[in-house]
Amino acid sequence: MSKQEALIDKPQQVREGELPDMDRLRSYLQPVLGSAADDLEIKQFPGGYSNLTYLLSSGDEKWVMRRPPFGSKVKSAHDMGREYKVLSALDGIFPYAPQPVHFCQDHDVMGCDFYLMSYIEGLVIRKQYPDGMNLSPEEVRQQFFTLFDVLGELHSVDLVKAGLTDFGRPAGYVTRQVEGWSKRYRAAMTDDAADFDPVMEWLLDKMPGESGVVGIIHNDYKMDNVIWSPDDPMKLIGVLDWEMTTVGDPLMDLGCTLGYWAEAGDPDYFRQFRNMPSDAKGAPTREEIVARFSQQTGIDVNNIDFYFCFGLFRLAVIGQQIYYRYVQGLTKDTRFAALIDKTYSLRKMCERVITQSSL
Repeated sequence: MSKQEALIDKPQQVREGELPDMDRLRSYLQPVLGSAADDLEIKQFPGGYSNLTYLLSSGDEKWVMRRPPFGSKVKSAHDMGREYKVLSALDGIFPYAPQPVHFCQDHDVMGCDFYLMSYIEGLVIRKQYPDGMNLSPEEVRQQFFTLFDVLGELHSVDLVKAGLTDFGRPAGYVTRQVEGWSKRYRAAMTDDAADFDPVMEWLLDKMPGESGVVGIIHNDYKMDNVIWSPDDPMKLIGVLDWEMTTVGDPLMDLGCTLGYWAEAGDPDYFRQFRNMPSDAKGAPTREEIVARFSQQTGIDVNNIDFYFCFGLFRLAVIGQQIYYRYVQGLTKDTRFAALIDKTYSLRKMCERVITQSSL
């Protein structure tokens, strides 16, 4: 095995309680995959806290299967049909999206909607660079700029060409997002939940007017949702996790990605929960990212404190929703127990942004 092959993201054994009925799945997929379905094997990608991702294989052929998490109450966030529609629309237009293969609405198969898409083999970078990926500070900087350049490419996709002009409701998008995520947080509160009322009030008070810019927005764009070429780790070849994609204000999408961005100068309480090496030597700052994004897309980025704070708050809501499922006993994944600590960290970071903001 070469050094680069060792860095390729690998699936693992399926977690307890998350294995589908393989005989039923093989039988259902026989008309779709032909004889390859007869010897279908399954493994699971361990990352992520939301939709479950599996690798199906038969001989040398491979596919990725996606299904909603067990025990989720937030059906709108796990709409497999919506995710499949996005991939179908982007097929041949946005070269980084996996190709859709098949969508299933028959709940007799797995008790939920699910779909198959092409498998893109490559490098997935998570909390820190893996051993063996020895990038120089300049390569780190360029790699992260590429990450945001591809996000800008997505925002520039022609909605008419993609057939997605009616996919979302861009008018009033910012207001709906702030009010909607505030409502979701309150609905998912547990006895030990953090108090986000001051943050929600600040976001409502500081909402900017409509930017007038409309584009396809990913809504969960980050380092472990993209794939890099195993032959050239500076080349981005895939974008994953399209479950929350819609049409709206690209600046809100930028803010959501910046919510993940824990840079070298940030407090330890925030950096300890980072999920990508955004504080590595050479990594650009949020200010540099915003300048690059604006230059590459031609979009004026004003009120960045609002968008950044919203991105942080939205992550806190997602974490609280998942933690709620864990507290209610709707999921057995023990990783979820620590999300309450991350939620408190995100609240502190929101408060820091608000205190330092000139808005």
